[in-house]
Amino acid sequence: MLRGRGDECRRLERLLDSARGGTSAVLVIRGEAGVGKTALLDYVAERASDCRVVRASGVESEMGYPFAALLQLLRAPILRNLEQLAPPQRDALRRAFGLMEGPPPQTYLVGLATLTMLSRLAGERPLVCLVDDVQWLDRESLAVLSFVVRRLAAEPIVVFFGVREPNEPELSGLPDLALTGLAEADARLLLEEAVPGGVDEQVRDRIVAETRGNPLALLELPRGMTPAEFAGGFGLPPANELAGRIEQAFARRVQTLPEEAQRYLLLIAADAVGDATAVGRAAEQLGLATSALLPAEDAGLVDLGPPIRFRHPLVRSAAYRAASPDGRRRVHAALADAADPERDPDRRAWHHAHAVRAPDEDVAAELERSASRARTRR
Repeated sequence: MLRGRGDECRRLERLLDSARGGTSAVLVIRGEAGVGKTALLDYVAERASDCRVVRASGVESEMGYPFAALLQLLRAPILRNLEQLAPPQRDALRRAFGLMEGPPPQTYLVGLATLTMLSRLAGERPLVCLVDDVQWLDRESLAVLSFVVRRLAAEPIVVFFGVREPNEPELSGLPDLALTGLAEADARLLLEEAVPGGVDEQVRDRIVAETRGNPLALLELPRGMTPAEFAGGFGLPPANELAGRIEQAFARRVQTLPEEAQRYLLLIAADAVGDATAVGRAAEQLGLATSALLPAEDAGLVDLGPPIRFRHPLVRSAAYRAASPDGRRRVHAALADAADPERDPDRRAWHHAHAVRAPDEDVAAELERSASRARTRR
């Protein structure tokens, strides 16, 4: 059970039990960055070992790609079942994912296809869908997921959303759980765990107050601080700046890793979708072995899975922004080469665009074709 989140964990477990009993449910977990939304979703995944779990996470750089987040959720093993759908639904989903040409798919048909596919999967065993960082989902995926969760009935499916405040309008009216900072006693205990050597009582109380009990801030901001910095506290950062402070703390930890570990973190940060096959090919091209990530796992930045996952979305942005422009271009070039030109031409074009130093006619033409395909999916 997560520290200070006993009531919340019990609520999540009741929803899991509902799905096991054949009743659908949905919950929107909302709150500021670092307050524990991702930790609660991870808790659900651990408790749902007897269920099928599918995950997606919004990526800020992919908000302009129609249905990008939905493809994360349905990529595997669900896409292998496309042929079982009725032709109108199957073709709508194929057009949404760029698997066939045609007019833009109707959101209704894409939503119906998604609902049908999830319901069939849930017929095998209870299905748990975890969708994190909803504020960064592309609008098309969010519209489809909103359509789906409002039409769940007697299926053994439970859907959990994690979203920063303010809540997305597409999720309005759905059952929600508003997360705030930990109670003072729990926040003190968490800070003591983060600083094994102990902290002066007055300094501790000030830090607890300044972080407003934000769990990730309590764990990450003290790392690497000097005694003098501890004595000064954190300086009361406004709530909207706290995410930036936590990301900077993660960036400092990334920069202490061996160079190969930093390069591999950058590679999976640039991939964004979690395509293990493409990442593996790109890593091989860059001369990186998965063992290079062991220091990052030891540092609590990633979980090697499989699949490889960042401990928190802010680790991804920290790993990417901490890299040099040349380093980013190298990993994007490797990911472009690793992308399947037939099945994933849009992602290949996107990576090529981030890999070039100057205007390139071939890349420009590739992006124009990608834009044309994107227009047909809207």
